[in-house]
Amino acid sequence: MSDNEQELGITKSKQHETGDWYAEVVLKAGLADYAPMGGFIITRPRGYALWEGVQNHLDSWFKETGSQNAYFPALIPESYLERESDIVEGFDPEVAWVTHGGHDELEERLAFRPTSESIITPFMSQWVRSHRDLPLRLNQWCSVIRWEATDTKPFFRTKEFLWQEGHTAHATEEEAWDETMTRLGQYARLYEDVLAVPVMRGRKPSHDKFPGADTTTTVEALMPDGKSVQGGTSHYLGQGFAEAYDLLFTDENEDERVAHTTSWGLSWRALGALIMTHSDEQGFVCPPTLAPEQVVIVPIWQEENREEVLSYAANVADDLEDAGVRVELDDRDERNPGFKFNEWELKGVPVRFEIGPNEVEDDEVTVVHRPDSESVAESRVGIADAVRDHFDAVYDKLYESAEENLEANIREADSRADILGTIGQHGGYVKAPWCGDEACETEIKKPISAEIVMVPLDRDEEPIGDECAVCDDESEETAYFAKTY
Repeated sequence: MSDNEQELGITKSKQHETGDWYAEVVLKAGLADYAPMGGFIITRPRGYALWEGVQNHLDSWFKETGSQNAYFPALIPESYLERESDIVEGFDPEVAWVTHGGHDELEERLAFRPTSESIITPFMSQWVRSHRDLPLRLNQWCSVIRWEATDTKPFFRTKEFLWQEGHTAHATEEEAWDETMTRLGQYARLYEDVLAVPVMRGRKPSHDKFPGADTTTTVEALMPDGKSVQGGTSHYLGQGFAEAYDLLFTDENEDERVAHTTSWGLSWRALGALIMTHSDEQGFVCPPTLAPEQVVIVPIWQEENREEVLSYAANVADDLEDAGVRVELDDRDERNPGFKFNEWELKGVPVRFEIGPNEVEDDEVTVVHRPDSESVAESRVGIADAVRDHFDAVYDKLYESAEENLEANIREADSRADILGTIGQHGGYVKAPWCGDEACETEIKKPISAEIVMVPLDRDEEPIGDECAVCDDESEETAYFAKTY
């Protein structure tokens, strides 16, 4: 057992030392460790199990809506990147280059993928000939490297991160836009139905959209410290990538046309949002939908009733396992119940069963919820069904707490001073009328490092004021300002 696991207590304050507290939770809950190279992390089995849960949900939804998994090389020839100028300009400062194979210098530099449009689109162009080949929907689960991380924040900001990236081609703009919205909806569903994190949907301002995209849509999640997390993005790429990589097809009249493409991605940043939103000073808090162990059973015995209590607890564990519940029976002799309670709270198990001689005598189980230590006695009969209600109750508590935080931290402002003061004092999102000029965002970004995280999805939505809050020119839309991770 490592030092991190032996020292069960969380020593930092979530409210006052959020960054240090978050890192301590990640390390002591056994989710990740820092790698020897700056900017990289090692994902431990408990952390990877969370990512597998995210994968399982998204992957099934992707396949239900027509996407197929594929895999493309991690290394992309420089000449492929250069065919789409916006990609080169947008990612060049972050690209990691391979220049040698063994001792031999390569004839052409190879980029470790920062994203894969420039390797996937050329092959889609080879596989599409006719409108009958469309839509083409591909997704890959992989890692990318973007050499931009400075201070490592596990899952939030690392040079290498795990993600999925979907890429599709369509015959019309309408079909491609529908695809963009479908994927954005699936990301929102993941956060709200699996991670217990409410999100807002919007568009990125034009100066902050994905390089080469026509429109970038986003789901944004508010963290307890008032900062926003870009939870996932779905891009309508227009026809720019298709033109650059000759993704053409013949329509019903045998006329050659340019396809419309999309791409969409969600990374393990979602795990960072999960950890930061729900965890507390006792450690990691995880909703039952994703928890590696949904229930831990802690038997409490004295020597004279040891066998009776352990047998009863084991039978309860068997019933839960047969019902498909992820359950752990902690029958270790060398640890007392109090230590076990603290350890499993640190690791984030959402429901604890306590079973002692009284529970055995009364044919009951004491059920304890992780978020608030609420406990209730449940009949042993039908416990495998009853525990599902407890999962729902825990999930509802987590979601409602996060929803209250979001709803309480969306404010309006009508001047630069108001934006700066509100974010400086409260954090959260500040809605303000905006003229559409990036220079006005800079006026907010320079003093307090806040930016426009999104504008409304509906381009026709009226701004909340007639004049830009920063420059007093006519406003074009409502901007949501926030500090970000």
